[in-house]
Amino acid sequence: MSKETTHFGYETIPLGAKTARVASVFQNVAKQYDLMNDLMSFGLHRLWKRLSIAKANLHPNDSILDLAGGTGDLTLLAAKHLGEKGHIVLADINSAMLQESRKKLVDKGIIKPVSWLQTNAETLPFPERSFDKIFCGFGLRNVTHKDRALKEMHRVLKPGGRVVILEFSKVHSDKLSRCYDLYSFHVLPRLGKLICDDRESYQYLAESIRMHPDQETLKSMLLTAGFDQAEYQNIQGGIVALHVGFKKA
Repeated sequence: MSKETTHFGYETIPLGAKTARVASVFQNVAKQYDLMNDLMSFGLHRLWKRLSIAKANLHPNDSILDLAGGTGDLTLLAAKHLGEKGHIVLADINSAMLQESRKKLVDKGIIKPVSWLQTNAETLPFPERSFDKIFCGFGLRNVTHKDRALKEMHRVLKPGGRVVILEFSKVHSDKLSRCYDLYSFHVLPRLGKLICDDRESYQYLAESIRMHPDQETLKSMLLTAGFDQAEYQNIQGGIVALHVGFKKA
């Protein structure tokens, strides 16, 4: 692939077009995003996010960045672990998703420890060593330059901190892979059409998962980005993987 193009699902598009195309997807599905997550994962995404929180080893005074925070599920869970001096920045590139997260957290009474920011993961507007922990849940695969985003996460992370990346990944069982493909490419787009009147966005979702780096590749990318140690845990047979990158104290 030339430097001037990138992938949008299986489609090859001009490099500069991906951010707008991804933004359009999430602008379209924002209001039904939480409902679709429950339907698509049979509610299992809630368990996966709790596992992410457990991997972060949160402390009451932590400063946290929830990057590509979407509708705020990880922020909601993390906020329960914070004390008076703890703080979370929920950052997302999409204004519609930020609006939905604000509604959700206000409804839940989670306001004080949270601030919201619309920003691109590739160019974070924070000084070096700003955060103790960083979460990125189901957002990295939508980033055009994933290597840049990982380097930015490393830059703004404090020494001794960790990044927790929850993302769809590569299924290793042939039987499970066949079933997963059938579900992804036939059921999900139809579900998107039924619930959101948007088949194309969920077709993109299925394709973007297949184009995302596999577990070992993403682990290597974390190390290349500067993390001193990286590990991952497969969940549901590799449908989802939980990566953790550690920055040396």
